[in-house]
Amino acid sequence: MDQDYSANIISITDEDGVEYELEVLSSVTYKGAEYLALTPADADDEAEELEVSILKSVMDGDEPILVAVEDDDELETVYDLLMQNIFEDEEDDGEDDES
Repeated sequence: MDQDYSANIISITDEDGVEYELEVLSSVTYKGAEYLALTPADADDEAEELEVSILKSVMDGDEPILVAVEDDDELETVYDLLMQNIFEDEEDDGEDDES
């Protein structure tokens, strides 16, 4: 998969050549690897449940690619770390609004 990082939206192309626009909700480094919490960029902000994918950035030669996390324990740990980041960001945003 190729990706183009810019702001909080990335564009990835899967192995079938289909391009997707994804919003980066959060990222975290765990055991030397970067993980991203992503949702479709065109997701409905009013939806009760947000479709979130967690992908791992790995190097393919000299280019980073995003891959699914296969190990359940690794996925659970990274999910917890990403959720902590998201909630911390929301709390920080709330504090800024109160000033």
